[in-house]
Amino acid sequence: MARTVSIGTQDFEKMIQRNCFYVDKTGFIKEWWESEDEVTLITRPRRFGKTLNMSMLNCFFSNKYADRGELFEKLEIWKDGKYREIQGTYPVIFLSFASIKSNNFTDTKNDIVAVINSAFRSHSYLLDSDVLSDAEKEIFESFDRYANNISVDKEIANETVYRALNNLSLFLSRYYGKKVIILLDEYDTPMQEAYVNGYWEELVAFTRSLFNSTFKTNPYLERAIMTGITTAEYSAVRKFAKQTSNGSAKAETMSKESIFSDLNNLEVVTTLTPKYETAFGFTEEEVFKALDEQGLSDKKNDVKIWYDGFRFGSKNDIYNPWSIINCLDKKKIALYWAESSSNGLINSLVQKGSSNIKMMVEELINGSTINVPIDEQIVFSELDYSEDAVWSLMLASGYLKVVSSEELNLIRESDNEYELALTNREILFMFKKMILRWFSPAKNETNEFIKALITGDIESMNEYMNDVALRTFSSFDTGKHTSEKKAPENFFHGFVLGLMVDQSENYIITSNRESGFGRYDIMLEPKDKQTQKYPGIVIEFKVINPRKENSLEETVEAALKQIEEKNYDAELINRGVKEENIHHYGFAFKSKEVLIDGN
Repeated sequence: MARTVSIGTQDFEKMIQRNCFYVDKTGFIKEWWESEDEVTLITRPRRFGKTLNMSMLNCFFSNKYADRGELFEKLEIWKDGKYREIQGTYPVIFLSFASIKSNNFTDTKNDIVAVINSAFRSHSYLLDSDVLSDAEKEIFESFDRYANNISVDKEIANETVYRALNNLSLFLSRYYGKKVIILLDEYDTPMQEAYVNGYWEELVAFTRSLFNSTFKTNPYLERAIMTGITTAEYSAVRKFAKQTSNGSAKAETMSKESIFSDLNNLEVVTTLTPKYETAFGFTEEEVFKALDEQGLSDKKNDVKIWYDGFRFGSKNDIYNPWSIINCLDKKKIALYWAESSSNGLINSLVQKGSSNIKMMVEELINGSTINVPIDEQIVFSELDYSEDAVWSLMLASGYLKVVSSEELNLIRESDNEYELALTNREILFMFKKMILRWFSPAKNETNEFIKALITGDIESMNEYMNDVALRTFSSFDTGKHTSEKKAPENFFHGFVLGLMVDQSENYIITSNRESGFGRYDIMLEPKDKQTQKYPGIVIEFKVINPRKENSLEETVEAALKQIEEKNYDAELINRGVKEENIHHYGFAFKSKEVLIDGN
C-alpha cells in the first residue's frame, strides 16, 4: 500500500511515526560519522532536504532520543550493529537560522539571540542539577531574561552572544561527561537578508566571532554540521603596498575573506564536491521507485524532463525533492520548486544586470549553454558588479547545472570555467514567467510594439519606445556600477527578453552573434520561411557619440549603414529567409530619448 505523501513535513520523528512517504537517507549518517571531519559545511539549493536530514541526525545522535531505536529499525543505518550502539548517546545542540529574515542588524542579532536561547531552554534541566555553579546558572538565566524581554533600552553585549553556545557546550559536556554535537541549519539565511538590506559587513563581523567561539575555540565540541545555500564570503580592504606599472605604490587593495577563514577545522562540501552526492535530493532510482509506489509509472518520462538535471559532485540525474513530493501528492506535472519561495534576488540580478548577462540568459532560455568562470565562494558584495559572482550564485542556488568544466589557470588560479545550462524545464518556465512579469504592466502596449516591428510601422515603434523608456527606464537601469552610456543598451536587452518570450513560437531570437563581416545586436529568424507572414529582422543599437554625430538622425543612419556594410543578412539568407523579406532597424539612444528608423 502506498504511503501517505506529506507536504512540508521536515520533522524526521513525525515522518517515521506517521508512516509518511520517506526516501531513506540514513546512509548519510554513516558516511558523515566515518569521515572524522570535526566541522562540516554542506551547501545545497533550497528545499533539497537539508532540514529533514538535520532532524534525522538529531533523532539519531541526541540522548533525548535514547531508547528510540524504533525510528530507525526499518532503515539502512540499523543494519549496522555499530551504529545501533551509537544511537541516542550524545548531547546535541540543534539550531536553525531559517526564519531569521530581518531588514536591519539589530533585529537580526536579537533573532539570533532568540534562536540560541531556545537551545538553552531545551536543556533547562541543567538548572536543577548540581553541575552548574551559581555564576553559571546566572549566565544561563540572564541570557533567557534578555531573550524574552528584548528592549531598545537594554542591549546584550556581543561577547555574551559569541560565548553562549560555547558555554552551553561546556554545561552539557560536564553534565553528560561527553562532548557535544552541534547542528546548525540554514546558517546563511541571515547573510542573504543582510546583503539585500545593506547591513552585510556588520553581520559578517558578528557571525564570524560567533562561529569562531562555537566551532573553533570550543574544547567541548565533538562534531558539528552546518547547512546553507552558499559559502558566504565578503570583500574587505586590506592595506599593503602594491607596485604599479608606473612605479608608484598603491596603498589599498581589495581582498576576499570568508566568515569561516579562521576555522582551520572546517570541511566545505559544495554542489561540486564528491562527498555526500546522494544524501540530499533524490536519485533517479529513488524517484522512479516512488512513482511506481504511487501509481504514476506512466509519468516517468515527463518527470525526468521537468525535474531532473541537478548534479552534485560527479553524480548526475539528481531530482529536486520538493517538486517530486508535490508531483506525487497532486498527481500532475506543474511548477512546484520554482514557485515555492521568492526568487527576488535572482530576478533583481538579471533585470538590473548588464546587457551581457541578459544576452546570456536569453541564450540559456533558447536551449544553449554558456561558458563562465565559477567561484564556489560566493562573494555577496561583488554581486552588483561581478558577472562571475552572479553565475556562481545561480549555480549554487540550483537554477543552473554543470554540463562540463575546464580549469583555466590563466584567468585566476582558483577559478574553473564551467559550461552551464538551465537545470530543467521547470527552471525554464520559471525564467519565462519572471521575464513576462517585468512587462505585465505594459502588456497591451508591448503587443502593439511587436505588431509594429513585424509590419514595419516605424512611427508606432518610435512612439512606443520613447513612452516606455520614460515610464520604466529605471526598472532596467543597471545601477550605480554601470555608466550612463550603457544604460539604454541594458534597458533594451531587458525588453528583448520579454519580446522573446512572447514570440518564441514564431521566431528564433539571437543576440550578438557573428554574421557576414561582424556581430549583429539582435536577429529575429522566422520559423516559417515559406510565407512572408513573419519577416526576418536585424536590429542594431547605437548610443550617440558626440565626437562623430551631431544628432540622433545621424546615429540611426550609422546603425542602418553598419547592418548593410557588415552584411548581417548573411545568416538569415543562409537559413532560407528571402532577402526581400528581411527588415533592418536602427535604434539610436541619447539618455532616455530613442529614435528608430528602418529599411
